[in-house]
Amino acid sequence: MSAIDLRPTAVSAATEAALTAIAGASPLNAVLTTTDERARASAAALEALPAADRDALPLAGVPIAIKDNICARGTRTTAGSRILDRFVAPYDATVVERLDAAGAVIVAKTNCDEFAMGSSNENSAFGPVKNPWAHDRTPGGSSGGSAALVAAGAVPVALGSDTGGSIRQPASFCGIVGLKPTYGRVSRYGLIAYGSSLDQIGPMARTVRQAGHVLAAIAGPDPRDATTVHAPAFEVPGTDANLQGLRVGVPRALLASGVDEGVRASIEQALATMLAGGATLHDIELPHAAHAIPTYYLVATAEASANLARYDGVRFGHRAAASEYSDLGSMYAASRSEGFGAEVIRRILLGTYVLSAGYYDAYYRKAQQVRTLITRDYEQAFAAVDVVAMPTAPTTAFRLGEKVEDPLQMYLADVFTVSANLSGLPAISVPCGLDPAGLPVGLQLTAPAFGETMLLRAAAAYEDARGAFPTPS
Repeated sequence: MSAIDLRPTAVSAATEAALTAIAGASPLNAVLTTTDERARASAAALEALPAADRDALPLAGVPIAIKDNICARGTRTTAGSRILDRFVAPYDATVVERLDAAGAVIVAKTNCDEFAMGSSNENSAFGPVKNPWAHDRTPGGSSGGSAALVAAGAVPVALGSDTGGSIRQPASFCGIVGLKPTYGRVSRYGLIAYGSSLDQIGPMARTVRQAGHVLAAIAGPDPRDATTVHAPAFEVPGTDANLQGLRVGVPRALLASGVDEGVRASIEQALATMLAGGATLHDIELPHAAHAIPTYYLVATAEASANLARYDGVRFGHRAAASEYSDLGSMYAASRSEGFGAEVIRRILLGTYVLSAGYYDAYYRKAQQVRTLITRDYEQAFAAVDVVAMPTAPTTAFRLGEKVEDPLQMYLADVFTVSANLSGLPAISVPCGLDPAGLPVGLQLTAPAFGETMLLRAAAAYEDARGAFPTPS
C-alpha cells in the first residue's frame, strides 16, 4: 500500500466525514470558510469516473484544507484580514489546480495570522486558533489553522505557507509534520504575497510520506510564476528508508542557550535515535545564524511594505465610509487603518522605514549581504553533512496572550526557522517528543537546495525509528 493511503474507497462518504469533523472542531476556530459545495461537487465528479481512472489519481478523494491566503475560485479568501473580508477569489491558485488534478477534495479554508504575519495565530482578524493539545495554548503561526485541523484529525493533510517558519513552527507546536520546499519548487501563483523572495507553499500532514506525496502533487514549474524552476524530480521514500550512513550536522553553538530544557531533552533523544539507526553526528558551525532574526525582519518587512501597498481602498480591499475621509489621501489612511491589524501596520511601517532614502543602504542592503553570508554558511556545512538538525522552535506551545505585548519575544519564536527561508533551502519539522507538560516538540531537518529526496528520506527514516507519535486527547 502507498503511504498516501489516505485515499478513501468511498469518496463522498469521506468528504461528508471530513465536513462533519470540521464542524466538530469549531471550538478550535481553525476554519474561516467551509467549502461544502465545491467539496461535494468534486467528490461527485470523482465517483463518476471509471474506477481505474480514479485509482490512477495520486490523491483521489483525499480531503484537504488550504490556508486562507491561497486563492480558490469562487471562495472567500481573506488572508486573515478585515481588509479582504469580502474578497472572493476569481481564480484558482496553481497549487489548487494541481490538487484538483490529483483528485484531492478541498473542504475548508483555514484561519491564519493576518497576511501570514505572526508566530501564534493571534494576529488573525477573526480571532486566535486554539491548539488541540491544550486550548489555552497557541497552535503556532502563521499556518496555525491548518496545523490545528490536521492535529485534531479533522483532515489528513492541509496546505500552509512558510515565509519564516510558518509551516514548520505550527507543525512543531501541534505535533504534526510540516514541510517547507526549496524556494522555486512550488508555484506561488495565487498565494497572497507577504515576502515574495521568502514565501513558499507546503504540506502539513500526520506523516512524512504523506507530506511527500502531497508535495509531489503540487510541485513543478509554472509559467505564471517566474521564480519556479525546472528542478530535478524528487522521490518520496518507500518503506525501506533507513538512517544508515546519514551524515547529520548539529550546530551545537546555536543550541547552547535560549532553548527550553524539555525541548533540548527531546532533541537529544532524537539525535540518539538517529545515531542508533546508523547515522553519524557532526558538529558544524553556522557563524552568521545569530543574525538571522534581524536579517529576516528587515527583508520580510521591506517586501511586505511593497506587497501590501496595493490594498488602498481603490484597487483592492476595504474602503472606509465616506464620512471618514475628505480627500484621496485621507481615504487611503482611513481605509488602511480600519482594514489592517496592529501587527501588519507595525511591519509595514518598519519595512517602509528601511526602504526609505537614507536608510536603504544602512539596513535593507546590509540585510541582503548578511543573507548571502547565511546561505554560504549552509553551503559550507553541506560539503560535510547531508542534513542539518536542530529544534524547530526553542519552546513548546506558549499560552495565548503570553507574548502579544512583547513583539520581540514573539519574533524569537522563529529563531531556528528563518534561515531556511533566507537561504531558500528545504526544511521539515517532525515530532520528536513531548515536554514535561505533555506538549509536542519538533525536530527540524534542513537539506541542500532541491534536496527533497534526501530530506524526506532522512525524516521518514527517523520517523520509522521513533515509532508512533501520540495525538491530542
